[in-house]
Amino acid sequence: MATFKKKFEISGVGIHSGTPVKMVIKPSKAKGIVFHRVDIDKKFDIPATYDNVGETKMRNTTIGKMDSGYVQTIEHLMAALMMVGVDSAIIEIDGPETPILDGSAYNFMEKFLSIGVVGLSPKRIIVKREVIVKSAEAKKNIPMFEKLKFWIINKLAGRKTDGFVRLSPNGGHALNIIATLVYPEKIIGEQSFVYSFDGTKKSRDKFLRDVARARTFGKISEWEYLKKHGMGRGANEHNVIALNAAGDGVLNNLYWPDEFVRHKVIDALGDMFTAGGFVMGDLVSYKGSHALNNLVLRKLFSDPKNYEIVDK
Repeated sequence: MATFKKKFEISGVGIHSGTPVKMVIKPSKAKGIVFHRVDIDKKFDIPATYDNVGETKMRNTTIGKMDSGYVQTIEHLMAALMMVGVDSAIIEIDGPETPILDGSAYNFMEKFLSIGVVGLSPKRIIVKREVIVKSAEAKKNIPMFEKLKFWIINKLAGRKTDGFVRLSPNGGHALNIIATLVYPEKIIGEQSFVYSFDGTKKSRDKFLRDVARARTFGKISEWEYLKKHGMGRGANEHNVIALNAAGDGVLNNLYWPDEFVRHKVIDALGDMFTAGGFVMGDLVSYKGSHALNNLVLRKLFSDPKNYEIVDK
């Protein structure tokens, strides 16, 4: 179990609400990343765990219950926590979503590294048997109205929802991610990226160098739709890669031509860390999503034969 050396703050705006939000991150002696919504009730625990994920429909991961205490868009924060090996912290937050900062995991990483970490590395969750989930499974329990919204957004973007996420055994020494995107937009097209995390400084440094700065992205027409429906109000040219209407260019600069799929690696890492430790196996994400990432963890933990926990 590892935590931060001292208390610190991170402030910004929420990407959906567009309103200011402040997080106070405190060291903890108990296992787990736990949020407290101080604008609701400081004593209300919202664990950042896969089985407490309430929604993934707006291309983010939300923990808690939508009719009471919840926190949206935790994935970039969770990816950074995973990279520095912190599996124990109390996060007091004064709004319903984490600050988007620059739309990547880099600013979180910078802050975490400056604060420092004490304790042992998180437990390792070794994948023992293959589990796979497909897009059709993610749609089963979605209300018809939400399915319609998904259909509209995907129709606007011209995308097919035929993705899958698979976890399979590899000896348990690393989380090897192979992420692939297939978008109709010319500037994206088909992109793949491979990243391996084994808990060492070397793999963390590679993340910082090659992945951490990759930002979330969206098409102008999609963001306009979201903003009209009360979402995406905090999105701007500083925290989102904005594709033009034709889909053959962006309205701001890219760090890498394949920055889009590199961001999907951040999302996958953040979602995997809701397992409560380092998931070790081969993760293949083809047109993956937060919903599929969460479902594959639920399927993994549905049978003790699927995994083994190694805790120091």
